[in-house]
Amino acid sequence: MTSKLRARAAVVGIGTTETWNNPGQSSLDQLAIAVQRAAQDAGIAMHDIDGLFTSTLSHLMPALSVAEYLGLRPKVMDGTNIGGSSFIGHLSHAVMALEAGLCDVACVCYGSNQLSAGGKLATLSEPPHWEVPYGPRFPISGYALIAQRHMWDFATSREHMAEVVVASRAWAKLNPLAFEQGDLTVDDVLASRMVSDPLSKADCCLVTDGGGAIILTRADRAKDMPHPPVYVLGAAAAATHRFISSMPDMTTTGAVQSSKAAYDMAGLGPDQIDLLQLYDAFSINVILFLEDLGFCAKGEGGPFASGGRIAPGGALPVNTNGGGLSCCHPGMYGVFALIEAVTQVRGQAGARQVGKFETALVHGTGGQMSSHATAILGGASTV
Repeated sequence: MTSKLRARAAVVGIGTTETWNNPGQSSLDQLAIAVQRAAQDAGIAMHDIDGLFTSTLSHLMPALSVAEYLGLRPKVMDGTNIGGSSFIGHLSHAVMALEAGLCDVACVCYGSNQLSAGGKLATLSEPPHWEVPYGPRFPISGYALIAQRHMWDFATSREHMAEVVVASRAWAKLNPLAFEQGDLTVDDVLASRMVSDPLSKADCCLVTDGGGAIILTRADRAKDMPHPPVYVLGAAAAATHRFISSMPDMTTTGAVQSSKAAYDMAGLGPDQIDLLQLYDAFSINVILFLEDLGFCAKGEGGPFASGGRIAPGGALPVNTNGGGLSCCHPGMYGVFALIEAVTQVRGQAGARQVGKFETALVHGTGGQMSSHATAILGGASTV
């Protein structure tokens, strides 16, 4: 059943810092650059933004800090932080605020100086009490547990995960803005230094700086903007746990719930999606999400992602900018997945634009597979 919110709002502006190593720039500096570029892309002034949806890794009250820094006095604001999926989650909040008339122009934005600040994430606000005695490395040890369980249950191999990494690098080499451009083979991934068995350094996302922002408005106004609107057809979120010791099932994620709600809202199914932007903080993520989002059966994600299927020239384009594994990953990645989806649906992706896409699915996760948010975006023909 489609929702009355389907296609009632659209993305009309996108912007990033375009560089991923920015010494001397704070997280707010980089966020501001991205918002300015998104506003320019949308053909609006900064002061036109009256809905603010944001989160950072460095501010206790992110919405207030960001609003002050940008000189905004928003009518509605949301600083919810559910990890890297926050910004995909913010998308549905922005759509509801626009539809309710609480604001006219919504901005979803993020910035981080993680790389230039030394590469460390913000300190956890609460310790994982049941896990601390075992000395885990947060968050990678949790993802390593997930990978080990998937390998045990379904004979998934390190080679399967390496294929995900190699595909991401192949896409990155078509993206002049990607942080990593070097050649990479399956053997290179397998030979990479082990960090948390079975995940090697190459199986882990980048650590970069960067900022990203998107601008949304109601569908009736979106048609008058400089670029073709990219409509929000479906959006939903789900959560299953906080820390990995409470994950209900190590091989099935909350993507099942969030995607079902997003598909229902959009009136679409997996067979009607042209491309995917998936939060690839670790290589195992893509394998699980391909399964839980309905693109292959449970346990078949490893073979499904292999043989170039998700790489340039493959049947299912996945993470066409290079993703968090090869393009950028400034602590939380979700907004950048949204930006790449919009770029592709607009047909503005340059060398990595392999066709005219009309539907894109974006999926993000936060914590240790804790939160999940799914969005389905579409071009004019989908409305």
